[in-house]
Amino acid sequence: MRIMEEIIGKEVLDNSAMIIGRVKDVEVDAETNQMEAFIISKGGISESLGLSGNEIVIPFTRVKQIGDKILLEDEMEYDI
Repeated sequence: MRIMEEIIGKEVLDNSAMIIGRVKDVEVDAETNQMEAFIISKGGISESLGLSGNEIVIPFTRVKQIGDKILLEDEMEYDI
């Protein structure tokens, strides 16, 4: 999907403009072909080494806006 290729790598911000991380992957429902969630990489040394322990899943329903960056509806507690 072309849209998924454009989303991967975008920065994700909460509603207070705090950077959560970058989109590493997108979960898609195989039957409906609809996006269900974003896999967010929180960065740091773990990301550069390819380790997956620094990932969080953000349900697509929490997305407020997709542009140059992805803005979420509300704040959430993250272990950053």
